[in-house]
Amino acid sequence: MPRINLLPWREELRKQRQKNFGVAAVTAVAVGIGIVLLARANVNGMIDHQKDRNKFLENEIVELDKKITEIEELERTKERLIARMNIIEQLQSSRPEIVHLFVEVARALPEGVFISSIQQSGSQVTITGVAESSTRVSAFMRNIDASEWLTDPGLNVVETVSSGRSRNSEFTIFARQTRPKSATDEEDS
Repeated sequence: MPRINLLPWREELRKQRQKNFGVAAVTAVAVGIGIVLLARANVNGMIDHQKDRNKFLENEIVELDKKITEIEELERTKERLIARMNIIEQLQSSRPEIVHLFVEVARALPEGVFISSIQQSGSQVTITGVAESSTRVSAFMRNIDASEWLTDPGLNVVETVSSGRSRNSEFTIFARQTRPKSATDEEDS
């Protein structure tokens, strides 16, 4: 006898397909959600890693800024020390000049001229004193002009003052102190 299947097989096949489709859809959704969560976790991990790197770089920048500040302070200290050394060298080189100044003033001083003060400001020398006559002041200026260590004499004031029977000339002379070429050549060698 032939077998006849009266069960609704198409209906069962449709239910089976729907069931398989549902399982596939849920699986696809679950896999999609898993991929999205995995991608999000990966991106968050990369962001955290980049934040750590940025924090490290910021800390290093702060350290470098401190070092730059220290270097700038050292540079300023170095410049101050170099300036001091230059001043000391200048003072050392000009130390004998005051001796030469007094020697040259003493050599240039003619008889009858008396010095009351000598002032120096930089290379400018101001000499004040009393002379027996104005011609002796002129002789003093000529002697200064002939000097190796003093140049450009100029007369600022000459006043004739009577003191008892004698008449004296009070004067103020200015000159420039220089270094003769022979002295600078000796120091350079």
